[in-house]
Amino acid sequence: MKNGKISESVLKRSVLKQLHTKSDRILFKPAVGEDCAVISMQAGGKTKLVTATQTFTLDVSDKHVRANCAVYDALNNIYAMGADPVGIELALLVPTTENEAVLRETVRAIDAVCEKAGIVVLGGHTQVSRAVKNIVVTVTAIGEAYEQALTPSSAAAPGMDVIVTGYVGLEGTAILANEKRTELETRFSKAFIDKSAAYIDHISTAMEAASAIGAGVAAIHDASQGGIFGALWDMAEASGIGLDIDLKKLPIRQDTIEISEFFDINPYKLLSGGSLIIIAADGTRVVRELEKTGQNAVIVGATTDSNDRVLISGEERRFLETAQTDEIYKVFN
Repeated sequence: MKNGKISESVLKRSVLKQLHTKSDRILFKPAVGEDCAVISMQAGGKTKLVTATQTFTLDVSDKHVRANCAVYDALNNIYAMGADPVGIELALLVPTTENEAVLRETVRAIDAVCEKAGIVVLGGHTQVSRAVKNIVVTVTAIGEAYEQALTPSSAAAPGMDVIVTGYVGLEGTAILANEKRTELETRFSKAFIDKSAAYIDHISTAMEAASAIGAGVAAIHDASQGGIFGALWDMAEASGIGLDIDLKKLPIRQDTIEISEFFDINPYKLLSGGSLIIIAADGTRVVRELEKTGQNAVIVGATTDSNDRVLISGEERRFLETAQTDEIYKVFN
């Protein structure tokens, strides 16, 4: 199998179809496009437990990069579900080639991100293993929400606006600027690379999610692995809707385009932590509320009652493909 997130067909065939256990306390069963589990803690209880798990496997040297990506890749799923995070469970697999100082610095960096996010490390597991070549971080974020505040991907319906917040490909841009600086310096200035590298501190979607939910939305989905194209597909698949998306309206920074061109990768299939897809009946109102708090948001299209997921670029129309392996693995491989 290819490195990175497994394909939708493999997920359905070899993972989801193998899960047969059920519980009346689970509000959403595991499915494509639903990244959180929502659990009723007691019969009739209004508060729900929300959990999301993500694993960061890229071989990065910067502990701050690893910590931000590992923590926020999980937390952003919690925010997107309309929940407030409480803390994380942390699992670390450390190769035998690393020393204790590296482990200490990694945990310290993760704790610093948690402090900034206002959450705590609740526990976890740490193990040294010959099975890995670099540190692998698995984060399970745990939060809580009222059932009426939940915003699952499956709640999207035809005839609604599609909004994208932040900038697509931002997380991937930041990782490449931090980790591939020597290569990038052959074309770009230090100031250009420094600016792109600093995006790593702007991949939380807490403010965007809170503002959007306050304005009234149907569904929210975090854009992460597979980029904005993968996230759009997952959102549509979860809710069984079609999409008409204007490719030229997708918000993207110029440095993301230039760095993607340098590495010959597609920026719309690049790690997009820091960006949300929001489905709302009144997209203009949501955008207005986000802009009040200084957040970037753009209506990029609409949901439809068709099975077609269409990308529009001027006169050209083409179909969105199923979520693909994230482009960043092409660079790190």
